[in-house]
Amino acid sequence: MVNQQQLKQVYAYLDEKQEEMAAVLEEVVNLESYAREVENVRKVAAKFKALFETTGMQCELVEVGTNAPTLLGVLGRERKGKPAVFSGHMDTVIKTGAYKAPVFRREGNKAFGPGVLDMKGGIVIALYVIKALNAAGYDERPLKIAFSGDEEIGHLGGRGADVLRDAAAGAACSFNLETGMLNNTLCYGRKGRQEIFVKVTGVESHAGNDFLSGRNAIAEMAHKIIEIQALTNLDKGTTVTCATIQGGTITNAVPKTCTMGGECRFDTLDEMNNFKQKVEEICKKTFINGTSTEISFSSEFAPYEPNASAMGFWEFIRDTAELCGLEKVHGKTLGGSSDAAYIQMAGTPVVCSMGIQGEWNHTDREYALLDSMSPRGKLIASVILNLDNLKM
Repeated sequence: MVNQQQLKQVYAYLDEKQEEMAAVLEEVVNLESYAREVENVRKVAAKFKALFETTGMQCELVEVGTNAPTLLGVLGRERKGKPAVFSGHMDTVIKTGAYKAPVFRREGNKAFGPGVLDMKGGIVIALYVIKALNAAGYDERPLKIAFSGDEEIGHLGGRGADVLRDAAAGAACSFNLETGMLNNTLCYGRKGRQEIFVKVTGVESHAGNDFLSGRNAIAEMAHKIIEIQALTNLDKGTTVTCATIQGGTITNAVPKTCTMGGECRFDTLDEMNNFKQKVEEICKKTFINGTSTEISFSSEFAPYEPNASAMGFWEFIRDTAELCGLEKVHGKTLGGSSDAAYIQMAGTPVVCSMGIQGEWNHTDREYALLDSMSPRGKLIASVILNLDNLKM
């Protein structure tokens, strides 16, 4: 059974600290951290490192290559029991300067700004859950953090995904603190994503005087787009989107080059590998003699599958909420990708969308509900206090 005395202390602490949490969130949101501006991400990572070290946590910034580092930390390394992990990311999709300074803005219960929802609010919740557990004298199992600095670029060119996976290995569970949904719905599955870029090179010629010498790159690409788009398989949950196309220079010349960018979303790793293989086969084919094709795969995200582990942990969270008299928890799968996939690869039960609640992440309308931080913190803390009853 949950330690009721500790539970009451944790709940009281989180309720008392709601305004303090909002102030910390304002501070870290004003530290803009667009994923491709590595030094700016480093600044917010250093700030979070300092904040978590105030809890007694031992923290380090782990380099992952040329991308921004990953923040790892552990409190109570010597404690018995498997650790509970707070996972997520510190980077955002919004370029520095897109918002007028100060970028954080508050209107009553709503907070606006780049990353306020996706997902600095979730990291602030993690910080205060740890503080609350400390205040209640919790010392049963280690508490760990694993926050990436390059999630929004899919860890492309770095080993951030590997660092997260290794940090989560052997843990009892992980709370991935991505965007929380408004109706208290948590996520137990997400599609994977594979970005592709195709370039066709043909032969440029005058469209009137020398038509037959030309090899039309756009026409070649058109054949390929039709076949790539046809790889969509809704029965298997696989969707393909050929999204951008560029080619040619002027209307009276046979175009020499054409490029296409697109993506595939899928439910399983098998489908990801199947898609990549079939795209490669399509790009090896030549429809117009004299053209050549190059393909590159980037921004790859593995799927977070709604397997027995994910579903079992979500059900445990749902039941713990009921046991502790908290708001009813719902669950669903989502189309967007997250690092929950790499936590799952470590064999660790993980549930996603555990962060602050709000809407419109990745847009200039992004907002978070400040009064959702304490209830979400209570839910996470309740699960940690009840982890001895998790049978998986």
